[in-house]
Amino acid sequence: MKRIEVNEFLELAKTALVLDVRSPSEYDHAHIPGAISFPLFTDDERKVVGTAYKQEGRETAIKMGLDYFGPKMRGMVESVEKRLHGEKKPVLVHCWRGGMRSGGVAWLLDLYGFEVFTLEGGYKAFRNWVLAEFEKEYMLKVLGGYTGSGKTEVLQELKIKGEQVIDMEHLASHRGSALGGINLPDQPSQEMFENLFATELAALDSKKRIWLEDESQRIGDRNIPNSIFEKMQESEIIFLDIPFEKRLNYLVEEYGKFPSEKLINAILRIKKRLGGMETKNAVNYLIEGNTKESFRILLGYYDKWYWKALIGRDKWIHKIEVENVHAVENVASVIKNRLE
Repeated sequence: MKRIEVNEFLELAKTALVLDVRSPSEYDHAHIPGAISFPLFTDDERKVVGTAYKQEGRETAIKMGLDYFGPKMRGMVESVEKRLHGEKKPVLVHCWRGGMRSGGVAWLLDLYGFEVFTLEGGYKAFRNWVLAEFEKEYMLKVLGGYTGSGKTEVLQELKIKGEQVIDMEHLASHRGSALGGINLPDQPSQEMFENLFATELAALDSKKRIWLEDESQRIGDRNIPNSIFEKMQESEIIFLDIPFEKRLNYLVEEYGKFPSEKLINAILRIKKRLGGMETKNAVNYLIEGNTKESFRILLGYYDKWYWKALIGRDKWIHKIEVENVHAVENVASVIKNRLE
């Protein structure tokens, strides 16, 4: 067995089998992207061992842990064999602090003959790495535009053109507006969102431009890390200026297909900010089947708040007037105006 630092661990993780031996609930809350849940203890077993450690001491806790570990040994070895499919690649093991849990599993797998590495400092060391990634300097380009401008599709097209792009809404599993969580998977925890974000950042060249979508700091229930958000506030904004009616038609096409009950519930969640009368009108239009007029109210609301959010950032804004919500054409305009 060999204990390695986080940077070497993450480099090996690109091709190795990564086993997270923390309990299932620890893993479910947040984990290293790409790691497989491979718990030494169940949540209940971890609680029993932890209580024994506090109340009766280390030796008693270890013995109790061995009682749980022993019957699982063969199954754990066979599980790793199946996952490797006969490949001779490394096995990376980590727990919370790089202590007894990862040490025990690594010992077993090493004894059997696998090439095993453990993470010095465990998942905690990875979290420190994540937070450090957000503090680095990056050459950010921010794609702006009112709601309904098709910014996500433009980012995807920029990526096809060879640009470096991070789709924060995809990582957060939320499109950003009140309607943004409809028909998407549950959002990851804040910690997991940060883990995904930092891992994508680390894979890019920090000396070349990286495109992000202009967002409020909050995407659904998840927050863009402070240091990244502050950098975004002082980065050039390529603002797609698209006529209101074209954006409204785009929103009706994109969101109008969702069940009216889900749309109404989403509108009710922003009742306090939207205002009682506007909320009532928007909901009534949906009940009547007039999605376009309901969305017209919502779009006016979001335009107002988005413009307020741009106050103080005027010197960073470069407007590009385009006629339609069309990713390919609008990327061509971006390239012509700001990248050539």
